[in-house]
Amino acid sequence: MYITRNIEKTIIDTSKQFACITMYGARQVGKSTMIKKLFGDKFAYVTFDDFNARGLAKRNPKMFLETYEYPIIIDEVQKVPEILDEIKIIIDNKKYEWLNSGKASELLFILTGSNQFELQDKIVESLAGRTAIFNLSSLSLIEQNPKVTKGFFNPDLNVLKQKQKENGIKYYTRKEIFEYIFRGGMPEYVSNSIDRNEFFSSYLSTYIEKDVKSIINADSEYIFLQFISYVAFKTGCQVNYDDISRNIGIDVKTVKKWLSILKTSGIITIIEPYLKNRSNRVIKTPKLYFMDTGLCSYLCRWNDAKQLEESQMAGAFYETYVISEIIKSFYNDGIDPFLVPNYKPYYYRDKDGNEVDLIIESIDGIYPIEIKKGINPVSFNKIFNYLKKYDINVLTGLVIDSCERIMPINEEVYYCPIPLIGL
Repeated sequence: MYITRNIEKTIIDTSKQFACITMYGARQVGKSTMIKKLFGDKFAYVTFDDFNARGLAKRNPKMFLETYEYPIIIDEVQKVPEILDEIKIIIDNKKYEWLNSGKASELLFILTGSNQFELQDKIVESLAGRTAIFNLSSLSLIEQNPKVTKGFFNPDLNVLKQKQKENGIKYYTRKEIFEYIFRGGMPEYVSNSIDRNEFFSSYLSTYIEKDVKSIINADSEYIFLQFISYVAFKTGCQVNYDDISRNIGIDVKTVKKWLSILKTSGIITIIEPYLKNRSNRVIKTPKLYFMDTGLCSYLCRWNDAKQLEESQMAGAFYETYVISEIIKSFYNDGIDPFLVPNYKPYYYRDKDGNEVDLIIESIDGIYPIEIKKGINPVSFNKIFNYLKKYDINVLTGLVIDSCERIMPINEEVYYCPIPLIGL
């Protein structure tokens, strides 16, 4: 069963403006399936997983494109980065032709890649200004429970209230949320009756074989699997390079490189600390989060959602889930929140023990957001005064949890239900 993705309309609209679209995303999040559904009736399709196609493209990129012609969808394009220079030439020639004839531009190439680590530098070098770039993650909560969406998560209280009024909110108990956390959002696993252990075991084998093996030493595959399993237990935590190095038996330089591989291949995301004034009272270590909690829970060897919910990691998984849902809401609107000045995510922790799970920076100020794994009593005195020392406008704060609707805690902080994240 195909599940409609929230990003589809944005991609269709963008296809009328660009000659090329590039789609990043972790393996098996549904990139190829979605692209073929949207464009497969008009575009040729080839994957560089195909040995013959890959060989021809490497030997002679120009002949490859003459053989397969365009418009074309090229899957796993990171395997043959040499093709990008030839695509650049074709796009530039076509743009000149369209300009002289007064003809509207056409979409000629759709490129997908599951390993941004190998692809992103070459894309920037060869296709800057020539391709629209999108990120796709595993299914969000809203995508698994189809509902009309109105763009990315905007923490402005008035916007949230309006979305709540227009859309209504399905209430999810804490138990139901942990079922979603445990399952995750991999489309093939969500849509089909697949054994969980078999699916994620196969996923990891494929990921390491196709996306990682060419980057790390051939004899490091087993160590990398230990590494990613250990990192899963650190989701929602500050990154401690020395701790990972000591426990896995690799040097800190390798730890940083491998975390970069996980990040650029869409497995994890990194949230930097908020350092508005570069205060030496602020903790400067980033935090990491898995983008799919199903994969993360598998790596941590939880047997079911109840066991996870009752574990000491329940809070970290709940926080990971909310953070990943917020980032997915941006990606599904065609926005990379880490690359735009507005709504960029941070976290805050200082040496006095003050902490904010998430800060979203906007042109008007900062939105402080805390994440709670249930309807827990929050002090009516809950405010974020310690942020005001940075001489910046601290906007209405939120506590995201399993509540039924937006409710005030006090004049400065409100409860916000999880389903509003994706609306």
